[in-house]
Amino acid sequence: MLRKIDTRQLQPGMFLHELCGNWINHPFWRTSFKLKDAAQIAKIVDSGITEAMIDTDKGLDVAVATAPPPAPAVPVVQTAPKTAAPKFVPIAAEIARASSIVAESKKAVVSMFNEARMGKAVEAENVMPLVEEISASVARNPGALISIARLKSADDYTYMHSVAVCGLMIALARQLDFDEEQTREAGMAGLLHDVGKMAIPLEVLNKPGKLTDEEFTLVKGHPAAGHEMLKGGKGVSEIALDVCLHHHEKIDGSGYPHKLAGDSISLFAKMGAVCDIYDAITSERPYKRGWDPAEAVHKMASWSKGHFDERVFQAFVKSVGIYPVGSLVRLQSGRLGVVTEQSDNSLLVPKVKVFFSLKSQVRLPPQIIDLARTPGDRIVGQEDPEKWNFEDLNQLWGGGPR
Repeated sequence: MLRKIDTRQLQPGMFLHELCGNWINHPFWRTSFKLKDAAQIAKIVDSGITEAMIDTDKGLDVAVATAPPPAPAVPVVQTAPKTAAPKFVPIAAEIARASSIVAESKKAVVSMFNEARMGKAVEAENVMPLVEEISASVARNPGALISIARLKSADDYTYMHSVAVCGLMIALARQLDFDEEQTREAGMAGLLHDVGKMAIPLEVLNKPGKLTDEEFTLVKGHPAAGHEMLKGGKGVSEIALDVCLHHHEKIDGSGYPHKLAGDSISLFAKMGAVCDIYDAITSERPYKRGWDPAEAVHKMASWSKGHFDERVFQAFVKSVGIYPVGSLVRLQSGRLGVVTEQSDNSLLVPKVKVFFSLKSQVRLPPQIIDLARTPGDRIVGQEDPEKWNFEDLNQLWGGGPR
């Protein structure tokens, strides 16, 4: 049973279902978990959030929590889950493996999309092992694969965009507590969502300048075109069909192709809308440079009420971070750094590799600092990479050259 209580009533052993407050100041990366100690509770109270929702079916209730602790029980042997989740690893340990998965994924998507362009049926079941590999990498460390997939050139945008959205959908599904089957479905939908772009002439799809009204109408036809392509394919689920057709719908009804609004849009399509736009605006395109990841998150937050489902967008930010991996940030200590990894404890205190002194205007020996363990220093703002023109920014966080 869900119960709303004052955060000052929280006790170790309670299962935190949700914090009732300003989500962007949420002191933890994940929203639902069992409280372990008084330090976690102190973070919640100090954040200014005054109310919380607890799940008494998964943890202690208020009355139980305030009662004297029971006598130690005989240890119970825990049964291992049927499928053990991949163990979380630091981003540095996952970068090489994620890079290999991204490279193989690109080859598979290029082949599949080219066959679709030639009128052949999409055989989604052939790429399910690839989706499972991407899912395993995201489980080990979401920052590695998602950030590497973002580093695409304008020439391979269409293919790599599909790989990136697959990874983003999987990370978002995990944040929303989907089971493994639903998570794989979300990943497959992300991989296939833009297959309809194969119906667009290449000179329009890769045009570096502004599209004419006629060309833009052609581009807006890609969801319906993709839906038609997928309907005749093997192993294509209803979820993938729906995301393909509706990932450009908006909550306020101003999207396309059907101008759906609110709850008329499925949860998976709402997820697709967020993941598609984030990767699009952070990527190099023939007609514009990609935005910094942190800038993209903050811009999307300003659009969220009309564009996105609020719950889905909040979960998305928690999956990538307010300052995603690769973001250039300014610290209170007067240094610049690039975000290398998210913190398990808070969206506001990632690990950062500092490398430049604003006071001296000189490069510093790169040093990783964990802001969750560095009292007196914090992120005070994001920086525009174009302003500084650091050519090795991607190498600094581990993503390699563009």
